[in-house]
Amino acid sequence: MTISQQHDKQPPAPQGKHHTHLPGEAQAYWVTESGGGELRGESMPTPGPGEALIRTLYSGVSRGTERVVHEGRVPERVAERMQAPHQEGDFPGPVKYGYLNVGVVEQGPQEWIGKTVFSLHPHQDFYVIPANQLTAVPEDVPARRAVLTGIVEVAINALWEAGPKLGDRVAVVGGGLVGGVLATLLRKYPLGRLQLVEADPEKRKLAKKLGIEFASTEDAKADCDIVFHCSASNEGLKLSLQLAGDDSDVIELSWFADKEVTLPLGEDFHARRLNIRSSQVGAVALPRRHRRTNAQRLQLAASQLKDPVFDTFLTSECQFQNLPTTLVKLFEQPGGFCHVVAYPNPED
Repeated sequence: MTISQQHDKQPPAPQGKHHTHLPGEAQAYWVTESGGGELRGESMPTPGPGEALIRTLYSGVSRGTERVVHEGRVPERVAERMQAPHQEGDFPGPVKYGYLNVGVVEQGPQEWIGKTVFSLHPHQDFYVIPANQLTAVPEDVPARRAVLTGIVEVAINALWEAGPKLGDRVAVVGGGLVGGVLATLLRKYPLGRLQLVEADPEKRKLAKKLGIEFASTEDAKADCDIVFHCSASNEGLKLSLQLAGDDSDVIELSWFADKEVTLPLGEDFHARRLNIRSSQVGAVALPRRHRRTNAQRLQLAASQLKDPVFDTFLTSECQFQNLPTTLVKLFEQPGGFCHVVAYPNPED
C-alpha cells in the first residue's frame, strides 16, 4: 500500500483559537538509519491562513508498510512515489513516516476549532497542517477507531477498481489488516459468495466475527468473478490466479516492496485470459477518478467506521512516549492488525 496523495484546495478561512495549553516544542517519531526509532523535538510553527494546529489523540501503525520502512526495504526506484504526504527525510532514513493520525483542532479556521479530525500525518503529538487536508471524523465514530480511516480508504479504492456486482463470487486472499477491512466492507454487497481465504487457521475467528465464510488455501472455491489479493506473498498471488474464473480479474492490493515474485504464467494466466490489476491508493480508482476526489474518498471512509465491528482491527496499544521500544517488539511478533498509539492529554 502506498499513500502519496493530492488533496483538494480550498480558500483560506478566518483563524480561531481553542483554549488549550500548547507546548513550545512538539515530539515526533523518526525511523533511524539503523532501522530503530526515536522521538525527536520539533519547533512549533504558528498556523498561517488556512492552516490548523492539531493535538494528536491517537495514531495508528499499519504493520506491513511501516515494517518495510523500518527495515529499509523501500526500493530506490519508487522511493519518491512511496513518500507519505507529510513525511520528512528520505528512505532509508532517518525518516519521519506514518499516515494514520487522529487529533483535535486547537487553532485554525473557525469552523474547524474543537473538531476531531483524521489526517495522513506521521506519529507526532502536535503539528500544523493545511485545513483542506483534514477529514472530519463523524460524531458517532470514536477517535480511537478513526485511525483506521486510511485503511478503509485503501479498501474503498479497491472496491471502486473492481466494481462487485449482484451475485458475484468473490474471494479475499489474505486476512491481514487490509484484507480484513476489505472483507468487512464486502459484507454489505449482495454477493453470491464471499470467502476469506487464509493459510493461517487462526483467521477463522476473524471470519466468524465478521459473519463471512472462511476457507483454507486448500478448500477455497474457484471460478470467482473477482479475487482480491492482500497477502503480499508469492503463494497468495499464485492461489489468486487459480481461484479466478475465466476472463476475470485479480485485484492486487499487496505492496511487495523489494520482494521478487515468481508466477506460473504458463498455467492459468494465459490459458484462461486472466487479468492482474493494481489497486493503489495514491490516486482515485479510474472508474471514479473523474467524479470523486481524494478528500471525498477519505470522508466516505470515515463514515464507514460507525460500525463497531471495526474495533476488531485495533489489536494492541501503547503510549506515545513508549513507541520507539514498542515497535521493535511489535515487528518481531507475528499476527495482530493495527497498533494504536495513545497520546497524553495536556490538560490532565
